Amino acid sequence: MIDMQTISLVCFVLVSIVLVMIASIIPRRSVLSTFELERRRSAGNETAAAELAREVLLDDVMSLKHAAEALSVVLVVVCALGAFGWLLGIIIALVIALLYGRLARIPFLHYQVTSMYDRIDPHVIRFVERYPRIGKILRTVNVTPNDAEVSSRDELEHLVKEARHILTDDEQKRILHGLHFSDRTVEEIMTPRGVIETVARRELVGPLLLDQLHKTGHSRFPVIDGDIDHVVGVLHIKELLALGDKTSKVAGNAMDARVFYINQDQTLEHALAAFIKTRHHLFVVVNGYRETAGILTLEDVVEALIGHEIVDEFDVHDDLRIVAARNAKLNNNPPNATNV
Repeated sequence: MIDMQTISLVCFVLVSIVLVMIASIIPRRSVLSTFELERRRSAGNETAAAELAREVLLDDVMSLKHAAEALSVVLVVVCALGAFGWLLGIIIALVIALLYGRLARIPFLHYQVTSMYDRIDPHVIRFVERYPRIGKILRTVNVTPNDAEVSSRDELEHLVKEARHILTDDEQKRILHGLHFSDRTVEEIMTPRGVIETVARRELVGPLLLDQLHKTGHSRFPVIDGDIDHVVGVLHIKELLALGDKTSKVAGNAMDARVFYINQDQTLEHALAAFIKTRHHLFVVVNGYRETAGILTLEDVVEALIGHEIVDEFDVHDDLRIVAARNAKLNNNPPNATNV
């Protein structure tokens, strides 16, 4: 005859194994967010509709798992007491209670149990769907929805970079530049003072000047009265092309006398709003002393926003700032100059 202690020992071993296996079970979650599943279901995707219904029932599935886990722990204690006596049984049951979670995370065991559970997962889902009251009674946890909120801009930037299978390179670039647009300043993208192409106010407008300006690759030029710290207008190359007698006018008569200034510390967001408000295409950038620090064009700001170079009908180069630097006039560099 098999005595009760042997039966209790066998039950202890079996229930302990079952406890570890239940703890190893992690119901499969959809790789798509609840939002995406809802969107696809609305579009008539039946697979997405089934996945969404399953996601809704996961709370009850997890509650059922926790209930089975708790019941198994109780049975382990009872069987341990019957198999080993009160003192030793309590100690062994305590050890099992402390270690079963770690045992459940053993990769090989977890993989095997998961494979077994995947076969019965549809039956479990149907069970909790058929008996919703059991789920409500046993519900002790709420599964976190598969729609965790993005907590920082850095996290959003990481998600955009990882979305290569959804977004093209250009789309990623536009989004990333847009995220940092409001943090950038005018000084970062302006054409610096030392490489600005200017036209003197009293300079004659003729074929020679037109040819020189066209070769720069720019379409607008600050008009100065004496030096670059005294910008008095903006000359547009289209206006020169439209002049009938190009030898009879000076730049001061052909220029647009409206000059708009912007501080180099202003954000690009502010600059874009100013361009829209003034309907102007070129701003003179100044520092805190009202000295000319550079120039900023609408194209510069849009390029910074979309992360892509803009080439209009008068632009013959991809990057006008590189061209300007190549055409620098070697400011403050006489023959006998010494840098200290």
